[in-house]
Amino acid sequence: MHDLKMMKFLVALILLPIGLAFFGGDKFRYPCQDPANWDKDICKPPICDVTRTCPEHVFKGQRDPRQGPPKDGINGPLPSATPAPAQGVNCGK
Repeated sequence: MHDLKMMKFLVALILLPIGLAFFGGDKFRYPCQDPANWDKDICKPPICDVTRTCPEHVFKGQRDPRQGPPKDGINGPLPSATPAPAQGVNCGK
């Protein structure tokens, strides 16, 4: 009897997050994260600049990854910095 209750509880505990993941829908923390709102006034300066929710602020200067690679090359991958050679008193040549 006690095992049956525990089994039902464990099944519910597993199915609840799975159900929320499938049926929760797309949610955005900020309205300007949604590409459908990018043309609206709330996502254009100076309105969004006050609350720092412009697409430029939300994505921190990076392109929204859901939009795919840029067609014009803007905001492409940053060049990787090469580390300086480690030379010092205790390092080899």
